[in-house]
Amino acid sequence: MNVATSQDGTTLAYDIQGEGPPLIYVTGATVFRRFGPIVKDAKSFAKAFQVITYDRRGRGDSGAGEPWSLEREVDDLEAMIDQVGGKAYVYGHSSGAVIALHAAHRLGEKVQATMLYDAPWVADEKEKDEYAALRSHVDDLLDRGKDAAALRRFLTGIGMPRVFVALLPMFGGWRTMVALAPTVRYDMELTADLPPTEVAAAVTSPVHVVVGERSPASLHVVADALATAVGGEVAVIPKQDHMVAPEVLLPELVARLKP
Repeated sequence: MNVATSQDGTTLAYDIQGEGPPLIYVTGATVFRRFGPIVKDAKSFAKAFQVITYDRRGRGDSGAGEPWSLEREVDDLEAMIDQVGGKAYVYGHSSGAVIALHAAHRLGEKVQATMLYDAPWVADEKEKDEYAALRSHVDDLLDRGKDAAALRRFLTGIGMPRVFVALLPMFGGWRTMVALAPTVRYDMELTADLPPTEVAAAVTSPVHVVVGERSPASLHVVADALATAVGGEVAVIPKQDHMVAPEVLLPELVARLKP
């Protein structure tokens, strides 16, 4: 395990594997760098990149780093970039795409190019109101110490099938996910508003917007708005949903990010 220190003193655990241009992988909700699917992703991406996976603050082996803020998440990403020489490519998945976009805006040339997959801002005002109600319910459950129930409510609220969510406790990673449930507050704050198209338009490095063909319709709406803002087109990955297969995504990463 490698450890870096963010600007506020929070310790950040990270792993590096592979050779090639550095790629920082910013993960989404309820996962950490040694969670099975993240390990699988990183192993695949390492065929073409030097891949850096890290535990976002409050997760895994990283420090809690309270009080939390988007700005501090960007500081953390900057600390990761500094570990690999001060410049890197960034891949943000789900709520990690929010951090990746704001980092590309704030950090300038440190971020050489960014790929955003299924960025989950709300698509319109109606969805914004519905998401606010979901967020209030999840907050209430967390405040009462009902972490498992809060996690289930969050997952069904963002569109996961109820049957699938009901079966999750049967899988080995469920306890880890429940332990990370309090950090859902952070991810919900990151994604509670419409996509910041003015931020996207102001990014000076390349931003590539990607969405799964089978991902929810609202994510396609968000992707269209972001792509318009950056003057690009949405790359739709055939037959993929929110949990994109790494072997399918890798050619996109190579084509769009690798120099």
